[in-house]
Amino acid sequence: MASVPFSATIRTDTGKGVARKLRAAGQVPAVIYGHAREAQSLVLEHHPLQLLLEKHSYQSTVIALTIEGKTVATLIREIQRHPFKKQIVHVDFQELVAGEKITVPVPLLFSGVPDGVRLGGGMLDQTLHELQVTCDPSGIPHHFVVDVTALTIGHSIHAGDVVLPAGVTLETDAGATICVCAPPKVEVAVVAADVASASEPELIRKAKADAEAAAAAKK
Repeated sequence: MASVPFSATIRTDTGKGVARKLRAAGQVPAVIYGHAREAQSLVLEHHPLQLLLEKHSYQSTVIALTIEGKTVATLIREIQRHPFKKQIVHVDFQELVAGEKITVPVPLLFSGVPDGVRLGGGMLDQTLHELQVTCDPSGIPHHFVVDVTALTIGHSIHAGDVVLPAGVTLETDAGATICVCAPPKVEVAVVAADVASASEPELIRKAKADAEAAAAAKK
């Protein structure tokens, strides 16, 4: 798959104080590690990084990271964010090597309208949003498309039903449910409303009878 270019600078100073100063200056501390490489501290520009993350699913996107003139294929393995602000506080990159397989999450996209929704008023309930797969870094799928058109009420699609490209191995449990076409919930609401309306007059009649009996007893 195509990679996304990005630039980083080697960081020589480390520590919490240095990291705070970098963040205050609109930069992000980072680290790169991987095959035959010692962990190396980096600095990224926050704004371009934010734009990259808004456009791409970082967990399954190869980042062509240029570090002082040398470009290496990487994958973002972890992003730490500020708990309150829209700020990225740290990023971990893993260097990738062709032929050395990696495990990544790949998003699921649905195609079509289930027959159970179109004809029976059912609801499509998605229980998984991604599949874990193992593959070569050069063959990471951007996403998997799941056709739900033939799905009827009460039936489901499982992870093992998804057709994977050659060289891609499923790591998610094959029996894990991706989605199910559930019966329409509106029927339950109608029944509940009917029960409520039926029980209300009974309660009124009982209260009226109790009041009449009390009045008769006083006479």
